[in-house]
Amino acid sequence: MSDLQYAGLIYGENTANNAALMDDIRVSSEDIEAEINREMQHLQNSKQEAIFVPVKIDVQCVLFFKTREPVEPVSFVHRICSDAMNEVTSQKTRHVKRLTPMTRMGKATDKGLEEVAKAVLAPVFHRDGIPVQKFAIRTTIRNNHAMKRDDVIKRVADLVGEPHTVNLKNYDWLILVDIYRNILGMSIVGSDFEQLKRFNIAEIYEPSATANAPKTP
Repeated sequence: MSDLQYAGLIYGENTANNAALMDDIRVSSEDIEAEINREMQHLQNSKQEAIFVPVKIDVQCVLFFKTREPVEPVSFVHRICSDAMNEVTSQKTRHVKRLTPMTRMGKATDKGLEEVAKAVLAPVFHRDGIPVQKFAIRTTIRNNHAMKRDDVIKRVADLVGEPHTVNLKNYDWLILVDIYRNILGMSIVGSDFEQLKRFNIAEIYEPSATANAPKTP
């Protein structure tokens, strides 16, 4: 089942109609780059308002898609990975290894980090009556030498603020910060992130030999 088909399943008929735009795209003997380019061009040429819009970024092996309502990135990716884990669906994603949701995106600068973090953190940590939450922060930085991992983690932790506490192993929420070149994205995922193989869809369908190997004392 493709992402567009999932959108139709989860969000209803309107998005299902959008999924139909992809029906004539089939796997062929073309190489992966040509196939992906063809799919992206198909989306761009669509007369309907697409729920997935490709965003060009010059990072090897990374594809960005901007979504619109009613798609909510975190719950959408969680549903796909949960269904894969529970064997609800068979593998359809030949070329996709990992899914990375971004609730909000901005520029990869100190100001951009603060603006994105405030918007993403508020619903989970800063609403009235929120009990103390345990959290951890996980960063991914590629093709960017200006922003340093430790600085990003410290700034995000400061923005979460008290009374919430850091707990790297038994967190309630994991804050994902992904930086690719000049783009910064952030989302907050639940405590089953590791169980869902960090949203590594390939690992869910075909666990590595290392993951399945018995642990030795």
